[in-house]
Amino acid sequence: MPTQLEELVEFISHGNTQVRQLAVENLVPYSLSQPSIFKTNQLLPIKDLKLLVRDYKQIAKDAITILINLSIDREVLEFLASDKEFIVTLLSRVTNPKEPNANLLAMLLANLAKWDDLKYIIELERQAPEELKSNNKAIDQLLDLFVKGADGTYNKDADYDYLAYFFADLAKHKEGRKYFLSKQDYDKVVPLTKLTVFTEHKSDIRRKGVASTIKNVAFEIDAHPDFLAEEEINILPYLLLPITGNEEYDEEEMLDMLPDLQLLPPDKQRDPDPTVIQTHVETLMLLTQTREGRDRMREIKVYPIIRETHLRVEHDELREVCERFVQVLMRDEEGEEKVDGDMSALVRKPAKISSRPPAGGAPGSWASQEADVEEDDDDDDDDKIVEV
Repeated sequence: MPTQLEELVEFISHGNTQVRQLAVENLVPYSLSQPSIFKTNQLLPIKDLKLLVRDYKQIAKDAITILINLSIDREVLEFLASDKEFIVTLLSRVTNPKEPNANLLAMLLANLAKWDDLKYIIELERQAPEELKSNNKAIDQLLDLFVKGADGTYNKDADYDYLAYFFADLAKHKEGRKYFLSKQDYDKVVPLTKLTVFTEHKSDIRRKGVASTIKNVAFEIDAHPDFLAEEEINILPYLLLPITGNEEYDEEEMLDMLPDLQLLPPDKQRDPDPTVIQTHVETLMLLTQTREGRDRMREIKVYPIIRETHLRVEHDELREVCERFVQVLMRDEEGEEKVDGDMSALVRKPAKISSRPPAGGAPGSWASQEADVEEDDDDDDDDKIVEV
């Protein structure tokens, strides 16, 4: 005999709107505490929830929230992400400038990108809304949506910050990295350059996702000359500014730094999240894999910035990456005299206060929603991420 909870799940597909609304509203917390109740009858409740994404605003909100939480399960994840018709439905709704649940849909897409085969979305084509002024490629539409969401000019109810995590997961694949590095015909812009401008954005979620996307794309070593070239991607200012504070440097050091890093205001602060800084330093580390990259970083005096970051940010993992980075810069090059110059190895001192990464998940974490979280409450962004 079914339990009361199992009977409640059956009401998800009820023909009466009020019954459906009460059912999904009361089931939201159980998507975290008892997710197995949704996996009965060959995932029939999941099939019903997919249909409710197109229901009335509140019903759709609760249904999407449940799917976000359930997508942590690998079976449910594949069931959702492999359904191309469902993905097209999500794309249609998230790109609608009047969609009230757009941020939740962005969270769901971010989770679904953890299914590796979702990379098919890079080649997926669909008609773009006229207001978006994009082309017919789904991935271009999502990127343009993300850019417009930064200042709320497209949808007053959405910032689309969670799409940064979606991009980070796509960039784990070679096809994704190729996309981010290829100039697009419709706007003659390299997609990655649309993201780099957000490395100092106020949103923690946006900064984390963008930092991870840049790092993942940087695994394409053949593209490093474009990363470094000022007339191409010009990545270095966007990596160095977030890790730079208001420290004063010797005049000789300052004069050789990038113009963007000279004469910063006295209230300049580095990124408050040490895991984001760590990601940027790891990207710099990737860029040292070529001689050109190492020489460029010595030339523009990246060492003093890393030295001060190592000294001032109490975070063991970050300090370890800083130490390895400096070791690479100090290493003699073949056929050259010593290159260490004024650099010296970084020594780690025991921290007075132990520091751990913030409770919020790093880019690529699972999105998870509680029943009472409002999607337009910026202060709760960190609470929406759960480390798995």
